[in-house]
Amino acid sequence: MIIQGNIVDVFNREVFPGKLRIENSKILEITKVNYKVENYILPGFVDAHIHIESSMLVPSEFAKIAVKHGTIATVSDPHEIANVLGVKGIDFMIKNGKTVPLKFNFGAPSCVPATSFETAGAVIDSDAVGKLMANSDIKYLAEMMNYPGVLYDDEQVLQKIAWAKKYGKPIDGHAPGLRGEDVSKYIAAGISTDHECFTYEEGLEKLQKGMKVLIREGSAAKNFEALIDLLPEYYNDIMFCSDDKHPDDLLLGHINKLCSKAVKKGIDVFKVLQAACINPVKHYGLDVGLLQKGDTADFIIVDNLENFEVLQTWIDGQLVSEKDQSFIGTQQVEILNNFNTSRKKVSDFEFYSASEKIQVIEALDGELITKKIEANSLIKNGNLVSNIASDILKISVVNRYQDSDPAIAFIKNFGLKKGAIASSVGHDSHNIIAVGVSDEMICKAVNKIIETKGGICAVTEDAEKILPLPIAGIMSNQSAEVVGKEYAELDAMVKQMGSTLSAPYMTLSFMALLVIPSLKLSNKGLFDGSSFQFTSLEIK
Repeated sequence: MIIQGNIVDVFNREVFPGKLRIENSKILEITKVNYKVENYILPGFVDAHIHIESSMLVPSEFAKIAVKHGTIATVSDPHEIANVLGVKGIDFMIKNGKTVPLKFNFGAPSCVPATSFETAGAVIDSDAVGKLMANSDIKYLAEMMNYPGVLYDDEQVLQKIAWAKKYGKPIDGHAPGLRGEDVSKYIAAGISTDHECFTYEEGLEKLQKGMKVLIREGSAAKNFEALIDLLPEYYNDIMFCSDDKHPDDLLLGHINKLCSKAVKKGIDVFKVLQAACINPVKHYGLDVGLLQKGDTADFIIVDNLENFEVLQTWIDGQLVSEKDQSFIGTQQVEILNNFNTSRKKVSDFEFYSASEKIQVIEALDGELITKKIEANSLIKNGNLVSNIASDILKISVVNRYQDSDPAIAFIKNFGLKKGAIASSVGHDSHNIIAVGVSDEMICKAVNKIIETKGGICAVTEDAEKILPLPIAGIMSNQSAEVVGKEYAELDAMVKQMGSTLSAPYMTLSFMALLVIPSLKLSNKGLFDGSSFQFTSLEIK
C-alpha cells in the first residue's frame, strides 16, 4: 500500500513531498518524490495524561471520537474507576481498551484511596501496586498525588515508587504549587512528570530541575495560556494533555486543538509536534510509530500545519477514521458498579449553628485549585442555609458506599438562582456531590443520583434531568454522541439556572478533590488542602 503527501519529519525538522510504502502494518519505505502532493502526513497525537472515565465514556467509545481528531494513543490513569472498583476496575479498562485500535496505555493508580480523609470504594496498597507493576499491560506508576507522603517518607508511598523502579517504569507526578526544596525532594524520589503546574514560574522551576511538564487543557483545568511560553525553549521536555475531557468537548477536538493554538501563537511547528507526538512516546516507551522507516504505521493526514484538521487517521496500517467518520465499531460493555446508600431526607442536609461567619470554598472557573474565603452566615431557624443573593450556596458530599451523614459546607461562584445539581463523578472517591439553593433541592438532586445508582443531574421545583452513568457511577454505556448531547443539554440547563461557570459539572466534580488546595469537601468534612487536615465550617 502506498500513501502520498507532504511528509512531516519532526526528527530532522523538514517537510518534503513523498510517499510511504506500508506492508503488514509497518512502514517499509519513505521516499521523496519530485512532484506536487496534497495534504500533510505526520505522526499521530498522543494525550500524555488523561482519565478516560472523565469523558463519561468507556475506552472503546472514547476511541471512536478521539481518532477523528488524530489521537492515536493515550497515557491513561484509571485512577477514577479504581477508586470505585479497585483492580477489577483497572482490568475492565484494559480489556475494553483492547477491543479497539487506539493505543491505550494504562498506569497503576498510586493513590487509591487518594487520601485517608475520604471514603473510597477500594484500596490498592503497595502489594497490589507491585502486582500491577509486574503486568505488561501496565506501563507506568500513575500520578503520585500524595506528595506529602513523598516529602515525609511514608512507607507505603515509597514502596509503591520502589515497585515502579524495580520494573523500570516511569513515575508520574501531581504536585500543584510545590516549589523549592520540597519539589527537589519530590523529583529526587524518582517522579518524572507534573501536569499540575498553574504558573509559568512553577513550570520553569520544575523543568530546570529535570521534570517533564505537561501542558494541560481540559474541560475544567486550563493551563495552556499560563505555560505555553515555556515550549519554545523546553520543547524536548514538554507534552500536551487534557487530564479530564467531558464528552461535549471531546466531540469538538482533542490534542489537535492545542497544536493549532500553539502554532497560531507563532511557535515553531516542529517544536509543537515534538510535544504533541514524540515526547510521550519516548518518555513512556510506548509501542507507537513515529513516522520513521521500520515503524508501525501509526500516522495522520491533515489539511495544513496550522488548523490541523484531520482528514485520515491510521493505526497499525489500518484506516480508522476519514473526514470526520470513525470506522471503530460499538463494543459490548459489561456493567460494573459499587453503589450502596439509601435515600436521604431533607433534614440530613441541615446544619445547625449560631456562628455569624463561615469558611467558604471559592471555586475558580477553569482551575482545580480553590480559594478559602470568609462570609457572613445566613441562618434560618438555627439552620445555616444558602444565600442566593451573595452566591454563597450549600454544598454537600454524600457517601455512596455506605449510609452515613452527609458532609456540609458552602461554596461561592456556582451562581445558581434556583434548584440544585448533583453528580456521582466526584474526584477522587466518587461520592455524591451536590450544590443547591435550598436543602430541599439538594436532597431532591441527591436522591435522583441514588435512584439511578450514578449519574449527573439538575433539578428545579418543576423540572429534572439526569444522565445515568451505570458503569461505576462514572461512565455511560451509551455512545459519545448520545452522552455528549445529553451532557450538553444538562450543561445548558444549569446555566439557565444561573451558573456562570464554563463547565459547572466538571468544576463540581473537583470540589471533593482534597489533594488540590486550598479548601475542599470530602464525605468526612471540610478539608484544608494547604495544611492537609480537616477544618471547621464555623468561624468562632
